[in-house]
Amino acid sequence: MLKTPDLLLLLCVLGAVDGLYKQWIPDTNYENKTNWDKGDVPCGSDTAHFPAQRRVAVFVETTHAVQEMRLPVDGEFILNSGAGFYVVGGQDPGCGAGVTTKFKDSDSLQWFNPALWQAASTPNDPQQGKFQFSVHEERVPCQYDDVVFKAHSSFRVGVSCHQSVVPVRSLSVLGKTFETNSEFSEYLSSHTGRLQFHGSSVVTVGNPSCEDPSGCECGNSVHHQQICSSTTCDSVSCEKPLLPVGHCCVVCGAILTIRYAAGFNLQNYRERIYDQFLSQPQYKSIQVGVSKISKPQRLLGIIPFGTSPEIQVVILDGAGGTQAEALAQELVNDANSHGSALGITEVELQTSSENTTDPTGTSTAMVVGVVFGVLVLLTLITILVVLGRRRVIKMPPMPSLNIFRTNTDIGELGGDLDRGFDNPIFDKPHMMPDIPGLHGTDPNSGISMTQTGVYFVNPAFDESEQTDFNA
Repeated sequence: MLKTPDLLLLLCVLGAVDGLYKQWIPDTNYENKTNWDKGDVPCGSDTAHFPAQRRVAVFVETTHAVQEMRLPVDGEFILNSGAGFYVVGGQDPGCGAGVTTKFKDSDSLQWFNPALWQAASTPNDPQQGKFQFSVHEERVPCQYDDVVFKAHSSFRVGVSCHQSVVPVRSLSVLGKTFETNSEFSEYLSSHTGRLQFHGSSVVTVGNPSCEDPSGCECGNSVHHQQICSSTTCDSVSCEKPLLPVGHCCVVCGAILTIRYAAGFNLQNYRERIYDQFLSQPQYKSIQVGVSKISKPQRLLGIIPFGTSPEIQVVILDGAGGTQAEALAQELVNDANSHGSALGITEVELQTSSENTTDPTGTSTAMVVGVVFGVLVLLTLITILVVLGRRRVIKMPPMPSLNIFRTNTDIGELGGDLDRGFDNPIFDKPHMMPDIPGLHGTDPNSGISMTQTGVYFVNPAFDESEQTDFNA
């Protein structure tokens, strides 16, 4: 039986087929010292300054003393029970001389920034499990996820992309969960909603849950460029860095690409990875991400012809060692031994180590694929040639090889002579009226017609009138 800590880790790894909870990290809380430019919450001798054009809803949890407060034109305080402000007469002895501290701008915080979200197994468990890894696309709320903004907190998030709507399953704000779009649209139209959500796109709730046992794609691939534009990549030191599908940066470790049959269950496979592998002490520094992706397919490795759904398992070693490749090897062996029971038909392994051999025979498979592709190409060419010779299809003219010959005005010995262009008068006699003597019927006409063409008889060289000049 799993103990409570183990169960929490398991939930963090697995999530659910329906999706995870994605929690927004930043806030616009008065008590958060990172929201003030001086790095501290204003005290009794300070002036709290909110720029006039700043549009923000600020959550206030407790009571605060200030010397002065400058408020924006369009903003609001969301006061917790018992919260408020009061002015200190004179200088607050525990505050010092007093300064003017400004509330920071939060307009730059964007929905599609993966660094501003964290995964949670439940709304009350915002801590990401140490085993959990997500590609950048899946760190942003997916279409099947439940979005959580902390209950005792406010925020401001920009939602702008090339699509008009951003769908999610549900969304929680200030402790209230919205599951229908009509109800959430009403909240968005409120003054608080307009201060918290801004941008050219609209978040919609009520997207159905994932009902496919093999899992569902996140749906953020259409936002890949925008997500990566907010991402900073660290340098890596491995020999062959890997780029997982949906990720913005190369990583060191291993990637398994799994092709599956109808009986495959994504949640069961995640449970298997934890129960039989991640719970082992040698893998304590390992991070694993399992997700469903659409991998582009290419004919002969070049020509794209669609996508195929596959399962991607990304394995990273937080300690910078080689345990990621060791775990990948174990998963490959497990798939080879129990693939039919798991619904796995094929496994492809990639590692970031130059010297690591491919236990799945991927290199051999690539060679076989190339050879097969060449044979298919040769077969197609042969069929085209045969059909062209039988005049089933019209072949395009082949380029002339005369460029390799010597440029002379004399044709090859025994070859066809260039007869110039067709003359309809002499080469096609049926096109002319039947005039006596025109087509060589009169022996005295001086014109002769043969099977090789029409020519004139020169009386000076006619055989019957030749003169022997040697006589």
